[in-house]
Amino acid sequence: MPYVLRPARLSDAPAITELLNQVDLIEIGRPETDLHAVEAELQHPEADLSQDSWLAFHEDRLVAYALLWDESNGERIDTDHYVLPDHQEAGQRLFEAMEARALARARANGAERAVVHLHLNSEPTLDTSLIQKRGWSVVRRYHVLRRPVDPAEDRTPRTPPGVQLRACADEADRKRVHALHQATFAEHFDFQPRAYEQWLHDVHADRLDWSLVWIVSTEDQGDVGFLLARDDREAMGWIRTIGVLPEARALGLGGLLLRHAFAAFAARGRDTVGLGVDTGNTTGAPGLYARHGMTVHYAVDTWETVLTSPQ
Repeated sequence: MPYVLRPARLSDAPAITELLNQVDLIEIGRPETDLHAVEAELQHPEADLSQDSWLAFHEDRLVAYALLWDESNGERIDTDHYVLPDHQEAGQRLFEAMEARALARARANGAERAVVHLHLNSEPTLDTSLIQKRGWSVVRRYHVLRRPVDPAEDRTPRTPPGVQLRACADEADRKRVHALHQATFAEHFDFQPRAYEQWLHDVHADRLDWSLVWIVSTEDQGDVGFLLARDDREAMGWIRTIGVLPEARALGLGGLLLRHAFAAFAARGRDTVGLGVDTGNTTGAPGLYARHGMTVHYAVDTWETVLTSPQ
């Protein structure tokens, strides 16, 4: 089957969004990709679209898309890949280009190999047997969770004595949230340290409603945790990140932040709130979310390959 391949441009964002929503519909039963999220990814500061993105067309129809970026400045390279089920050949052509570019970028960083990660739905449109033959395997599983919210039941929780919860109000608070994020996630699987300006891009700061970002503190320890949520997804309110420093865990602060976010979204008229969690998380987060009524919407696997020579 003939395919035409070329790099993506920012102007391709609507077509890519349409493709990703076709994939969403097949994988999770409804479209959940927003245009602004695709635009932000295409403007990733560690991706050069002319070399790190690929579109595959069949008779002028976009049937596959891939993007690559490098946050590690070392051997770790991240990728995205989407393909319609009946166009696996196009998907494999993108893998060939993506793997070659990943190894080139890692070697440009001074690394001898590229350790490449890709997130895929646990039941993807991609025929994963094809990438297993290429040396890819699953190394981690994540769950996307969701929970219904109701303003009559999800009310702002009472803050315990000695605990303060405040909205992120200014630049100093933003920098504090960044510092807390780096500290609370430092030991997590696949964590990549991010400077403040890089992190601002990661959280799409230009579109973020900072009143949905909260910091929790205690009298004894000061600022010890945060929750960063966003209300620009059409499908549901979204909790992007929640973290509490190790020394302040088991105080109920994660649950307090979570209930506060539920109440805020319910007050805004949202009926569903979602978040993603690493099923291998050892901080107790999966149990915390389950106790607060969150259930699995769908699962996502992290696939990995290690490249030492052109594929």
